Amino acid sequence: MAVAEIAPPRARRRAPLNWTPYLLVLPTMAYLGLFFVYPMVQAIGLSLTEPQTGTFTLSHFQRMSGDLYFRQAIRYSLLITALAVPLQVILALAIAMLVNTRFHGHSLLLYVAAIPLAISDLAAGLIWLSIFTERGYLNAFLGAAGLTAQPITFLTYEHPEWLVGAIVLTEVWRATAIVMIILVAGLQLIPKDYVETAQVFGAGRWQTLRHVLLPLLRPSLQTALIIRTILAFQLFGTVIILAGRLVPVLAGESYFWYTLYRSPNVASAYATLILALSAVITWAYLRLLRVKEAEVRA
Repeated sequence: MAVAEIAPPRARRRAPLNWTPYLLVLPTMAYLGLFFVYPMVQAIGLSLTEPQTGTFTLSHFQRMSGDLYFRQAIRYSLLITALAVPLQVILALAIAMLVNTRFHGHSLLLYVAAIPLAISDLAAGLIWLSIFTERGYLNAFLGAAGLTAQPITFLTYEHPEWLVGAIVLTEVWRATAIVMIILVAGLQLIPKDYVETAQVFGAGRWQTLRHVLLPLLRPSLQTALIIRTILAFQLFGTVIILAGRLVPVLAGESYFWYTLYRSPNVASAYATLILALSAVITWAYLRLLRVKEAEVRA
């Protein structure tokens, strides 16, 4: 009896590589590489090398740490970040929750709240300078209401807490919008079944927010906190307009060392310090607000 021969399986042809995703990502990667990665590497290199010989050195960091404004810049940068970012998140969460209720006119509220997105930090500083200055709108209102006999000098070295308060208020007004947009997008991704189920089981608004919405909003909150904290460490225009050098910050000191003192190496040391602080804060957010795999599957 003849045995039929079994033909060997044909070699599988490899599917041609689809280059479309790579081509779509290429412009973004080129932009990030040209305007972010390359300047970052260059700044780190300038902060760690001697300008004449090109050898490795830490002298620029030593000059930075011995700067008269160094400790004040760190203190004020951390203080402004610690005050502004939580206020922005709380206010943005309140607006996002209100918009998510879809009340009559919620679209108008969303558009109005997003207006500061189109305003730069320098323009925002000029707007609030016209409010807080001695002849500004606030003093005009207080005088017209008969609450003050003489204009109050809000922006003065005698009251540094007022200067910080004005900067924080300006930043909260200017940058809350970006946090709000992120949280509104996150809320719209949460299925309504979760909220309706919580209400069926008798959960109130606070319990629903605390035990249902906030855990599901954790990825959006993580993104918003990382973006706002990094940008808060880079704060410069608002501070210069409202306080000048009375409130030194890290980004401002980097600017002054580059323009006034003509030392790009020390300026790069300040920039590297901002980068390191941003990396540490980002790592902390990723650790504290990370979403576990079991939660994702649930």
